[in-house]
Amino acid sequence: MSLALAVIHIVVCFLLILIVLLQTGKGADIGAAFGGGSSQTLFGSAGPGGFLTKITTGVAIIFMVTSIGLAYFSSPKTGSSLIKDTQPKKTVPAPPPTPVEKGTPIAPAQPAPAQPAPAPGK
Repeated sequence: MSLALAVIHIVVCFLLILIVLLQTGKGADIGAAFGGGSSQTLFGSAGPGGFLTKITTGVAIIFMVTSIGLAYFSSPKTGSSLIKDTQPKKTVPAPPPTPVEKGTPIAPAQPAPAQPAPAPGK
């Protein structure tokens, strides 16, 4: 299915490029003033503007639909949900702290022994 959609997408891409290149720009009116453009009677007296605009719109819609279809088919399909994985797991409660008898001396924490500084390189 995705191979057929990819082939259709590539054909539509080339059609869209071809149709856009066939359209005349807005600056073509100046060329008509000097005698150019008078032979465009293939699409009628109004020129190819309306016809090519409708074809461009249709091909652009097909292009967008095939793009969305290819994105959908290329996304990974997973059977699990992330929501199921984030539920809290049951944990074993920590044992209660051991009681300290009265009169037991508490030794202060000893600082880590200092490392001698390395000698500067020669």
